[in-house]
Amino acid sequence: MPHVPSRFPYNDIISLTSQPVRYDLAESIGPDLGLDELLADGLGDALTDVVLSYGPTEGHLELRELIAARHGVGADDVITTVGAMQALFLTAFVLSAPGAEVVIGRPAFPNARNVLASVGLRVLDLPLHFDDGYRLDVGRLRSLLTARTRLVSLASPQNPSGVALSDAELREVLAAMDEICPDAFLLVDETYRDAVHGEAEPRPSVVALDRRIISCASFSKCHGAPGIRTGWVITRDEALRAQLVLGKFNTTISNSVVDEAIARSILRNLDGIMGERRRHLAEGLARTAGFVAAHARLLEWIRPDAGALCCIRLRREMFEDAAVARFHRELADRETRVGPGSWFGDEARVFRLGFGVLALPELDEALRRVSQALK
Repeated sequence: MPHVPSRFPYNDIISLTSQPVRYDLAESIGPDLGLDELLADGLGDALTDVVLSYGPTEGHLELRELIAARHGVGADDVITTVGAMQALFLTAFVLSAPGAEVVIGRPAFPNARNVLASVGLRVLDLPLHFDDGYRLDVGRLRSLLTARTRLVSLASPQNPSGVALSDAELREVLAAMDEICPDAFLLVDETYRDAVHGEAEPRPSVVALDRRIISCASFSKCHGAPGIRTGWVITRDEALRAQLVLGKFNTTISNSVVDEAIARSILRNLDGIMGERRRHLAEGLARTAGFVAAHARLLEWIRPDAGALCCIRLRREMFEDAAVARFHRELADRETRVGPGSWFGDEARVFRLGFGVLALPELDEALRRVSQALK
């Protein structure tokens, strides 16, 4: 039999798309948008004008303009991609070279790390710990940077914790790169940036602060449209941007013109869409905070800065290893799941809880079932 190399390691997070459960607290998204909502806002008229041809490789101009306006850059700095994952893969592929290294904050979305290793980059993990509030330790980062570093990959807000980089941390990261690897790029995955809670204002994108910064995101998390598989990557480095466009052309050629039409409709109506979603996230976060407080003897958590997700930890003094495994089995018996820390390279007692995807009555019921499993 021919040998097939294992370029992409298995991770049970794939169960999110293949094994649905009744009460899914492992998901990190907000409620999914329905086409009927967009049709009521004029999408139908826009779709009747769509010709099913190839779209521009760099993406539809109006869509890039709408994205650029929300990031403080020009439309020419934006390339649309097939979800943020294509942006992450193409960036890794273009920057890969023999002996090249990349530093990634961990815990992390496993696919974001796996694409780095799949193209031959030497991946160095920058540990982020629950006990530190998942704050970035720049001294630890410095110890991992070398002249071979081509990329530093961070997420802000992070997945799975929802913790965002501070302005001071970002400046310290760039200063360390100036000193040790001045030709490296800093990739900041801003997928959850707009998913703030209630009346909070989203933090400005970091991409305009420095020409070495690459930003990526998608319509999957904040906007409730993972089904259109549309994302973007932003860079103000012309040489990198040219290679990313060519990389996209040589893989998918272009995005779906139908998907990009839907994406334009979402952005044209984004203020209304996000206002409703942010209120929902605030309610979900409040219920989650109340749940953790009610179980303070058993649980502790890191309150997220943004996103529909947070990290909760089973207290060490209450849960030995066997009890952690039993907790997840009890959840499964109750048709409920959370995201185990092992998915993200975190400790076993930590789990990701998503409070955005379920309607509030269902969230209440899901949290009740978690409470049962804890006891």
